[in-house]
Amino acid sequence: MSATAGEPRRLRVTEIFHSLQGESRSVGWPTTFVRLTGCPLRCGYCDTTYAFSGGASMTLDEILERVAAFGARFVTVTGGEPLAQKHCPELLTRLADAGYRVSLETSGAVDVSSVDPRVVKVMDLKTPGSGEMGRNRYENLEHLTMRDQLKFVLCDRKDYQWARKMMVDHRLAERCEVLLSPVHGRLPPAELADWMLADGLQARFQLQLHKLLWGEAPGR
Repeated sequence: MSATAGEPRRLRVTEIFHSLQGESRSVGWPTTFVRLTGCPLRCGYCDTTYAFSGGASMTLDEILERVAAFGARFVTVTGGEPLAQKHCPELLTRLADAGYRVSLETSGAVDVSSVDPRVVKVMDLKTPGSGEMGRNRYENLEHLTMRDQLKFVLCDRKDYQWARKMMVDHRLAERCEVLLSPVHGRLPPAELADWMLADGLQARFQLQLHKLLWGEAPGR
């Protein structure tokens, strides 16, 4: 979404809501979520297809005003793929300037180099089971630090073995925190836990807390 000179920056927003963070290092913290509209990927397990289109056009000031109304310290910008909108990095910077602890959930298929270093990047590497492995932008790994997190969403044993190889080939555990998450309803969580323990994998197991609490309800 573009703006001409003098016009306020705008983003297309699917929803802004307050919930508990369900994933990543800040799991469990009350968090305000800004879900931007649109995504160039079509992962087979996607649970936010409602964010592919629609949404409302909002200025950055309007977004910050809505975020402030919830009063949470933590803010997560998510999607869809939030970086598919070119003014997303500016929103991230303004949220950080306002004193929030900001995280970005991104597919890793879009360049992350412009993201403010104060923002925690929670970036996927898409597995074979996602159907979108070919969209991985591996050069993004160079922009991750120990502040950031790299997430593998796993459908099956093949995905796990691929993720394990990626960890070795790219020395991921030395670059950032690595998260492994089973696809809800497809990979039994205990199986993934057993594989990780058997291999001594230097990664964090995670479940989607919000789905344990509220199921598949959108906006939670």
